[in-house]
Amino acid sequence: MALIRCDFDSEALELRTSMTVILPDADGEAPPPVLYLLHGLTDDHSAWSRFTSVERYAAGHGLAVIMPQVHRSFYANEAYGMRFWDFLSAELPEKAKQFFRISGRREDTYVAGLSMGGYGAMKWALREPERFAAAATLSGALDLAYIQEHDPRPHMRALVGRVFADRVVAGSDEDLLHLLREGDPHRLPRLMLRCGTEDHLLTQNRRFVAACKASGVELDSEFGPGGHEWPYWDAQLPAVLDWMLTKREP
Repeated sequence: MALIRCDFDSEALELRTSMTVILPDADGEAPPPVLYLLHGLTDDHSAWSRFTSVERYAAGHGLAVIMPQVHRSFYANEAYGMRFWDFLSAELPEKAKQFFRISGRREDTYVAGLSMGGYGAMKWALREPERFAAAATLSGALDLAYIQEHDPRPHMRALVGRVFADRVVAGSDEDLLHLLREGDPHRLPRLMLRCGTEDHLLTQNRRFVAACKASGVELDSEFGPGGHEWPYWDAQLPAVLDWMLTKREP
């Protein structure tokens, strides 16, 4: 395995940015499957490799892992800032394929994330379902409309206000529950959700599970002991990768 910090110019962001990349040893002619692994609100592109054993877990599957940096953007095009959604959904995959030997096939492509990154992973999978074989969220901030309108934490409402300004999340393509209601469940990739029962985002995750059920969307969901913390996410990550990779299409 190789662990690489890649600094590169982004046209979408109009600045130089970074991603951390895990690459498996070359094995045969076929390029390896790839996981886009998204960070949370207070993290950066290095967090997964610093606080979990993702490199060791990925090695067991011959998996490449792309971990981009998006700051506190909710993986969205900011109202008065940078175009992080355009960066994530359009520019990043092309840059990754340009720089590294990875598969571009849907059946070899996955996305996952934690907290804000769990929201980003589900948004990407629901908005561009043809891109992914599977998507997973760990302790995701999955109800952004609630955060914008009702979150009891003023700093979170202010953060969403900075990203979206006067744009209303509810009923838009930034609203995961809206995307579930309006989407075709037969076009979606396989979806997984994990959240700890002591997590402050537990209620949002339960709402997402209920919305999937109401929309006829199949979701592998499980709640168990754990908080909004790295030990929980590190413990869940091997099961996420096993679930994604052991059900690969031939």
